[in-house]
Amino acid sequence: MNPEVWSQFIRENWLVIVIALVLLFAVVNIVKTMLKWAIVVVIVVGLFIYSGVTMDQIGNAVNKVADGTVSTLKNEAQEVMLKEAQEAVYTSGSDGTFTITTPNLEVKGSAAEDKVEVVFRGVSLGKWSVTDTTKTFIDEARKQAGK
Repeated sequence: MNPEVWSQFIRENWLVIVIALVLLFAVVNIVKTMLKWAIVVVIVVGLFIYSGVTMDQIGNAVNKVADGTVSTLKNEAQEVMLKEAQEAVYTSGSDGTFTITTPNLEVKGSAAEDKVEVVFRGVSLGKWSVTDTTKTFIDEARKQAGK
């Protein structure tokens, strides 16, 4: 994704790009159904394929962004765990399961498992292994429930 490569591609293929842009504007302004968005996607994907960008490169870029976002959310969730442990509401089931809720977090797990399901601000972050941070959070929530 070198800018110099893109610059060279644009200089060599400016006519194809202009035609694609004209087609895009015509489709968006004339066609009034969902079909227009399908045509737009086909034109954009066609330009990417024509430019030499592979679907693997696009997929890798999307995966990098997704991984970075999830990593940031996990870090933020761990910080919130420590801050909101005093406000945690701990409820346990007769089968050994438990749920801990705070204003921003929901942690569900079982005493028999070493993984918990974490939901942060309504977004599921999947199952986490119980680390020192999550163990401290669970223990603090249990203490709050015992008061």
